Parts: sequence; structure tokens; C-alpha cells
Amino acid sequence: MSLTDRTVPTDVALNTDLYELTMAQGFWESGLMDAQGCFNVFFRENPFKGGYAVAAGIGQIAELVENLRFDDQSIAYLEGIQAPGGGPLFKQGFLDYLRSFSMHVDVWAIPEGDLVFPREPMVRVQGTIIECQLLETALLNLVNFQTLVATKASRVVRAAEGHPVSDFGLRRAQGPDGGLAVARASYIGGCTSTSNVLAGKIYGIPVFGTHAHSWVMAFPTELEAFRAFAKSSPKNCSLLLDTYDVRQGIKNAIIVAKEMEAAGERLAAIRIDSGDLAKLSKQTRAAFDEAGLPYVKIAVSNDLEEYTIQSLFAQGAPIDSFGVGTKLATCDPQPSLGGVYKLSATRASDEEDWRPVMKLSEQVYKRTIPGIQQILRFEDASGCPVGDMIINEACDDGDRATMVDIIDPVTVHRLGACTPRELMVPVVRGGRAVGEPESLEVARARCKDALMRLDPATKRFLNPQTYPVGLSRSLSDLRQRLVQEELGA
Repeated sequence: MSLTDRTVPTDVALNTDLYELTMAQGFWESGLMDAQGCFNVFFRENPFKGGYAVAAGIGQIAELVENLRFDDQSIAYLEGIQAPGGGPLFKQGFLDYLRSFSMHVDVWAIPEGDLVFPREPMVRVQGTIIECQLLETALLNLVNFQTLVATKASRVVRAAEGHPVSDFGLRRAQGPDGGLAVARASYIGGCTSTSNVLAGKIYGIPVFGTHAHSWVMAFPTELEAFRAFAKSSPKNCSLLLDTYDVRQGIKNAIIVAKEMEAAGERLAAIRIDSGDLAKLSKQTRAAFDEAGLPYVKIAVSNDLEEYTIQSLFAQGAPIDSFGVGTKLATCDPQPSLGGVYKLSATRASDEEDWRPVMKLSEQVYKRTIPGIQQILRFEDASGCPVGDMIINEACDDGDRATMVDIIDPVTVHRLGACTPRELMVPVVRGGRAVGEPESLEVARARCKDALMRLDPATKRFLNPQTYPVGLSRSLSDLRQRLVQEELGA
């Protein structure tokens, strides 16, 4: 397959783990074609030891569901897979079933850009178990990485204190598709632009870039390189100062800035990509101010992340913008979110009631929550969130006064006179998108607003306060009853 063919819509059916297909064949052969399940996507710990996560990837779920088909090439590939014990892995009848397969699932999700917390469902999928199972891997692939990136970006942007942050991570991202996901999710998280031109074309994200060290090295002198770039790109001129010596680079950039002024143009910015950024930015600012060039902005890059940016400002660095690459694209120091997709209820058909189920596990922290889950986010009179309650839509007693802590059943959170709103909204009905897709601008604005309203103690980088998440009393009781039944069996 060529690089240009890698993202055709029919590819998504095989963008899965093999065991999803072997389980689907087992359900098909066992006569469970109509058996239904409810699955939830959630994670168990906040990324980066922080206090929240930003839901991302949600906006691409409907497109994934609508395009999950098995074309002739996919079926031909599956026909050729051999079982370890010999013979074809997949039966011809099952492959014939896949030929006409399409999704009819319903999906609810937290709106893209909103905040999500550990153990609460960020996506809920209902449909036949076969359909839900075939959707699992591709869905997790969408939301796990993008949620991680959007969360990292939001932290970097908050550290930048309102100064622009550009995603420079394409060359260090996990392949072409990873680069696109980074650009999309980091924009939701608050980055103002990306270096990724393809992401700009596909998603409408502003793109940014000027020149690299190789430009300077390609000319006999740095001054000639600066002059050539100013002539070539007078409306997009930012000069990189640290190819050789920053102090000489400052002098050369000032010369070119004065020449641009004489020609009726302006040097937009300079960039420093190495060394002591706090010290060098101060020297640069002082030199440009003394030269009567206070309008020239200072941009920095070089393995930046939230703690480094925070430290630069603590040192009084006069920096105007940041290019953040490697540690944003790779989500350093946490490479994965750890989101999972777990079954929480089953029924034989549409005519029956849902039967809540839960996974116990030898490890208590891996025990899941049963039922058809919805999140109620409680907000105070000023619209600030104070806690999230998970309810079971199939059997909710309507008690909104208190909730039982999601980890510690002995701890009870009192919600007082706060107003709840249902957080998860329908994004797919019967396998088709609900309404027109939201723009990235809407998700980006939602993220900004949600973070503004979140308690600063929960947003802080070091030892953040735990945001309260709990179960309704009826759901907590159901969970305890199922535990006792299973352990007593």
C-alpha cells in the first residue's frame, strides 16, 4: 500500500486487533447475532500526574463508525490468514457476513474539548456485541492518543500564560498519522498554530514556519542569509539566531531589521533554539530595545514543555511565543493514556431489559462500574464544576444530594444546591452521525472555557487537588451487590 492510500475509508475495518475479529466470529457462530452490549471508554489515572484530562478524538468517531466496512480487498486478506493449528483462521460463512457488514451502533460521548476525569465514561457505545467489539480498537486508537496530546497541550499553553504556542512536533511524531493527530489535538488543547502543512489543509489549523539552521549554513555568512530571507519573505520574517553565536546573531538581525525598516517592512521576530533561553532572551530584548526595535518579538524552541516554560517566566524571561515539538508530540514523560473499553451491560435483544455486568479482577483498582452510565456534572452558581456523579440510566433513583466516592465506598461527597447537567451527548444514532460535525474552533473554545472554570487547585501541576467523582447511591449499591454475588458464587 502506498503512503497516499494509507487513510482511505475502507482501511478502518482492519485497523483493529486480531482478537476483535476472532471474537466476532465466535459470537456469529454461537448464534449471538442479536445479543447486545453496552461498552464504556475510560481511563484510571489522570495523565502527567495532573488533575484532569481534555477529551479529544471525539469529533472523528462518527466518521469512523460510518466508514467501518469490509471491502473485497479486506475480505481477501482475511481469507488468507492461517490459524496456528493449520487451515484458514476465518470460516467462509463469517467472511460472507462481513461482506455486507455495517454499523448500527449508538454512541454517546463527552463533547470534544470538555474535561474528563478518571474512571468516568468518556464514550459509551451500545449495539450488537459483534458491532461494539469490532469498533473497540479503532475507537480507542482515536481517543486515547488525542486525549493525551490535548491534555499535554493544555498544560503547555497554561504555562505560556497567554503567549502563543505553536506545535512543532511533526518530525518527531509517531508517523504521518501521528503527526496529524498531534496537530489536531494540540489545537483543541490551546496551541495557536502548527508547522504541519497537511494538518492545516485537512483541519483548517493555522500553519506557521520560517527557516531552519540549514538556511543560514547554506550562505557564506549569517548576515547574507538573514538578508536573503528578509528579501524572500518580508511579510513572514523571523530570524533564527543561534546557528553560530547568538550575540553575533543579534547584531546581524538588528542590521537586517534596520534595512527592512528602510524598505518599509518590519522584522516580525527572532527565534532562539538552544542555550540558556532565559539569559539569551534577556540579552536579545535589551539589544533590540536599545536599537529602537521594541516591536520585534522573541520566540524560543528547544525541547520545551510546561515545566521549562514555567521556569523561564519565573526567571523573568521576556519571551513572546513558543515552538513546542518533541515533548508535545511524544507526550513526554507519559507515552500513553491507558484508556480501556469495558462491557457494562448486556441484553439478548431490544425487547429485554439491560442486565448490568462488571469485571472484578484480582486487582481491586481494575474493577469496573456496571450499568448504562451517564455523567452528571454539578456546577455552582457561577458555573464552576464541583463534582461528577455517574448514574445508571436503566435504574436511577433520582437522588442528587450525595454521591459515593468512586474509589472509596466509605467516602460520601455532598453536592449541596449545585445544578447538574448531563455531560455525555449522542454523537451516533443507528450507525449515523447525529447532526453536523462540530468545528475544531468549537472544541477549542470549549476546552478554554472549561479550564477557566476549573478550580485552580485542580489545575496546578504539582500535587493537584483530586476532583470529586462518585457514583449515585443506587449505582453504588448495585455495584456492591454484584461484587457480593460474584464473590459468593
